[in-house]
Amino acid sequence: MQLDAEFRPRWKPTRRCRHEGVSSRELVVLGTSSQSPTRQRNHNGYLLRWDGEGILFDPGEGTQRQFFFVDATAAATTRICISHFHGDHCLGLPGMIMRLALDEGHLPVPIHYPAGGEEYFQRLCLATAGQEDAEVVACPVHEPGVIHVDPEFTIRAAPLRHKVETIGYRLEEPDGLHFVVDRLDRLGIDGPSVGRLRDEGAIVVEGRTVTLEEVTEPRRGQSFAYVLDTGWCDEAVELASGVDMLLCESTFLSTEAHLAEQHGHLTARQAGRLAAEAEVRLLVLTHFSARYGNEQFFADEAALEYDGDIVVAADFDRIPLPQRR
Repeated sequence: MQLDAEFRPRWKPTRRCRHEGVSSRELVVLGTSSQSPTRQRNHNGYLLRWDGEGILFDPGEGTQRQFFFVDATAAATTRICISHFHGDHCLGLPGMIMRLALDEGHLPVPIHYPAGGEEYFQRLCLATAGQEDAEVVACPVHEPGVIHVDPEFTIRAAPLRHKVETIGYRLEEPDGLHFVVDRLDRLGIDGPSVGRLRDEGAIVVEGRTVTLEEVTEPRRGQSFAYVLDTGWCDEAVELASGVDMLLCESTFLSTEAHLAEQHGHLTARQAGRLAAEAEVRLLVLTHFSARYGNEQFFADEAALEYDGDIVVAADFDRIPLPQRR
């Protein structure tokens, strides 16, 4: 059984945050700019730390260097998810593959990506001499649905609405049980007896059979959704439904809504609407056009539609998942 960890976010709504210490489940932001990097923002790159896993989403150009500025190493990457093959979301993949090989990271690393981009994937995997020796596991996504299952979490993918084939991702932990310490204490159960009760479902304590149900409560699994480079679509709402954290693109402000529609992107206000309709707990905005300088405008626009917590991501932020419900 996996006991609850304490997740105590220190940010305030609509404000960027940096955190002291390390959470076992957090989003490490490596880059937040769309299309063109700026002095303050690198191309996309997001590492989701999930206990012992490190899931890297959309390594844009320069991603491996960004790791030097955060409390994480490139070798911590255990899985890579590509949403689509525009350069700001994938040009860092060759460097990351070579970095994992150099640092003796988790190889072969599984890489999920839209199946329609197979040609680009193959080019990126063999972009430079020596990459042929760094083994990866190609995991093309051919249709919507669950693409990975293990005891700790599942990953589901769904198509988004962009100019090229694009997919979003949802990571979800299965529901489980949480030991109630007061009940264990009252019945005199501690130490190895807790493990036996967890594994066997019932134990005898002073002549009385104690079942797992007597000393536990349901524990809702945590969840995360990744929705980048998309216009408004039902699939985005479905991916984000009820998640603890939604990482969502907000490329434009409403003054450029026509550009958002033309290029298959969301405005910050649409990102807020998405978070509200999906009833997410925390909205993290990213993928900002280089035309904007004041990040507060994105938070203010999203807040017109969504009254929950909002973080405007900045490079090198570490954002913990909200505390369990």
